Amino acid sequence: MSDAAATPILEARDISIRFGGVEALKRVSLQLTPGEVLALAGDNGAGKSTLIKILSGVYHADAGELRFDGRTMQLRDPQDAREQGIETIYQDLALADNLDVGSNIFLGREPTRPKLGFRVIDRPRMAQVAREVLERLDIVIPQRKLTGPVKMLSGGQRQAIAIGRAIYWNARVLIMDEPTAALGVPEQRKVMALIGSLKAQGVAVILISHNLHDIFAVSDRVVVLRRGEVAGERRIEQTSGDEIVRLMVGDTYANGAR
Repeated sequence: MSDAAATPILEARDISIRFGGVEALKRVSLQLTPGEVLALAGDNGAGKSTLIKILSGVYHADAGELRFDGRTMQLRDPQDAREQGIETIYQDLALADNLDVGSNIFLGREPTRPKLGFRVIDRPRMAQVAREVLERLDIVIPQRKLTGPVKMLSGGQRQAIAIGRAIYWNARVLIMDEPTAALGVPEQRKVMALIGSLKAQGVAVILISHNLHDIFAVSDRVVVLRRGEVAGERRIEQTSGDEIVRLMVGDTYANGAR
């Protein structure tokens, strides 16, 4: 890997945040390089969701620093994060079920064209972009389904649309929160293939998952959080599922002590 390729695109340095009397994150640091898949693992309440909400502009840390492309980054809100090139796909996907694929890709940012002295939504352009984005991700959705409501599509197809929307809007960092949690095995495999495709295109991915199989299938590194702190960081080829579990729960619990 060249020095340029190894330069972090996103860094969190000593991030801390408190909610009332609870310190949800304590001096958490991580870094992410272009084209890398970084898994974020941890038990419920470990701080994963809090951290990604800070990285995506939902929460503001009480202490610490965020850096993007080597520069200090101040995020006022999620729109700031999107403008930087950080997109987050939560478990609910944030799709409008009653709209078609193109409408969901452009949601709130629809292109327009002149017609009879007015500006109207350019639906042919939206349909064309939908086809192009899905082709880029090697996803096939029949034409009749492209123009129908996305609620009629499978879970894997809906996940692909959410990913496609992020890619179309030039995401350089994609945060994915439990992307395979509600999917069957074949669709889980397709989403893992999509993550591999993003990696090949140079997109950096943070993957939040409880599924160790997913983590070992696509990740380069894994950062484990426990009780709001970094319990460990490992390269995938240098660790095992058992070690990740021990980091998640602590040696005392892993050894069966009460």
